[in-house]
Amino acid sequence: MNQVAKKDPLDTARAAWGDAMPAWVEALAQEAGRTSGVAAGDRIGYSGSLVSSVLANKYKGRLDIVEARVSGALMGATVDCEVLGEIARDRCLDEQMCGFSSSSSVRARLYRACRSGRCEHSRLSSEK
Repeated sequence: MNQVAKKDPLDTARAAWGDAMPAWVEALAQEAGRTSGVAAGDRIGYSGSLVSSVLANKYKGRLDIVEARVSGALMGATVDCEVLGEIARDRCLDEQMCGFSSSSSVRARLYRACRSGRCEHSRLSSEK
């Protein structure tokens, strides 16, 4: 039976990024090599195809957000949340995307804090 050799994600990233490859791309490539592109994508909250695009240096979206998710999920980066305290950077991004809930005082405080304009980590515009 003929088996096709699997390309190493780290080799792909090195070829695409060269000496300018950021540490977070290397961490993503290592995770994809250790597991798979799909599993690495799941770990950071994105698809396997996005992982592939990033590793190939062809992703046209916001790399800063992908970097933040990789930094939190794979590299242990944390931020200081005024509501929750120290949390992983990727969790911070997840919390920002959650909607308002009057049934949870924590959720309501998070909703306001993420949109207040005071949080340096928020990717959301402040409420008017």
